[in-house]
Amino acid sequence: MSLGAHLVELKKRLFISAIAILVTAIAGFIFADFFIDALRAPVTSIAESSGRGAALNYDAVTQAFDIRMQIAFTVAIVAASPVWLYQVWAFLVPGLVRKEKQYAIGFLATAIPLFLAGCAAGWYVMPNIITLMLGFAGEQDLSNLNAKYYYDFIVKLLLSVGIAFVLPVFVVLLNLVGVLSASAILKGWRIAILTICVFTAIATPAADVISMFLLAIPMIMLYFIAAFIAWIHDRRAAKRAALIDPDVSSEL
Repeated sequence: MSLGAHLVELKKRLFISAIAILVTAIAGFIFADFFIDALRAPVTSIAESSGRGAALNYDAVTQAFDIRMQIAFTVAIVAASPVWLYQVWAFLVPGLVRKEKQYAIGFLATAIPLFLAGCAAGWYVMPNIITLMLGFAGEQDLSNLNAKYYYDFIVKLLLSVGIAFVLPVFVVLLNLVGVLSASAILKGWRIAILTICVFTAIATPAADVISMFLLAIPMIMLYFIAAFIAWIHDRRAAKRAALIDPDVSSEL
């Protein structure tokens, strides 16, 4: 294809992606109250259980509308991800060789479910984190939270945990392309566990040890699963090399 044809194809893919995001954003805006109620649930629970004031505070005239728009586009990016990811795939796939296509399909097939699982894990521990942090306020104090800051905090928590769950896929991908061996992955298990614990400690309050372990345990399991997959790949690659080169076979 010529450069002009590539640009026409890119315009087509971007247009389809934009339409999908726009449609789901409209739906997200219409049903924003459902998501706002779900986000508000931990604050409402604190107000009911402690008997003191706790509520979301809108300190600007347009802030309620801005948050609804943020929720709408967040929902749109997630809900329309199958469409725009496919458009990215359809634009790139003609330039990939067969092996690269297999890697890309495997990456998408595992990365998307793991990202959603990470977001679900972050959503599961989010009420515990908010309850714990607001519990440090005195009983005579009111917890009037800035709604925009509160929403940004939750979105960043979910995204950070979701991305962290995808990192083992990158480890496997580096192994498949020959950058990282299974032995190197296994040798670094202490550093990996320490890094995971530090990340979960940062993502969750220091006093909330339960939430920290609820996030750390599945991430550690995913790391060792990635190491196991890399080990299988290295063994198969070694057997193929042994069939081709007799010297390698004698060394094995």
